Amino acid sequence: MDPTFKAHCDRQQRVKRLWVLLMSLSAFGLLGTSAGAAQSDPGHSGGTAGSHGSAGGAHGSARGVTGAVRGQVFDNRYQHGYYYPPRGAAVRSLPSGYRPFFFRGRPYYFYGGVWYAPGPLGFVVVSAPVGLFLTVLPPYYTTVWFGGVPYYYADDTYYEWEPDMNGYVVVTPPADTQPGTPPAAPALGGGDLYIYPKNGQSATQQAADRYECHTWAKNQTDFDPSQPGAGTASGQLAIKTAQYNRAMTACLEARGYSVD
Repeated sequence: MDPTFKAHCDRQQRVKRLWVLLMSLSAFGLLGTSAGAAQSDPGHSGGTAGSHGSAGGAHGSARGVTGAVRGQVFDNRYQHGYYYPPRGAAVRSLPSGYRPFFFRGRPYYFYGGVWYAPGPLGFVVVSAPVGLFLTVLPPYYTTVWFGGVPYYYADDTYYEWEPDMNGYVVVTPPADTQPGTPPAAPALGGGDLYIYPKNGQSATQQAADRYECHTWAKNQTDFDPSQPGAGTASGQLAIKTAQYNRAMTACLEARGYSVD
């Protein structure tokens, strides 16, 4: 082989290996804390899917500030308090444990509250597609109430519970700019259900869980005990109440409550 040509080939191989190394380091820096493990306030509630931060602030007011974690964006809207990779960040490989989705003809990948799509160098961080359905929320999220309805917020993304599908849907930000307070808990089957949080659920979380389980049980049984007369003939009231209570109990127990 011609020495000049061989030297050229060796130089090209070295450049290629250097490029792969740099991209691998970049990907590691972006994915190292994408699950939101870094938290600015160690006393802030909301460290798991069973915990929620307090609501406050307006849309678009608290995300986009680069924080102490290199290459990450600190999201403190509604006192969320977690770091995420910025939109458009490129990675060569997905983190272990990601969930694949296929929506409107495109593949998406979900991990730690972060959404990815295929990109020219592997994958790229993208906004969550509105309308996509998923069965579980991000591992770190904050519950906020708008118009008496709970929304679940993480990484500039809003999720809303869909009772007909028994899961969650990515939605557009609520029209209101300021969140409200949870509504009064719905009546539960004649008042004979007593609920105890087994996992230290906050008052905000308990309100959201009761709201969702009430809506689900109502849809399952076609019975709403919070309505006068419950829309049921007197002869059927006891049967419908028992059915509703069974559905409500199953839902709440699945969410970590003891129901008596």
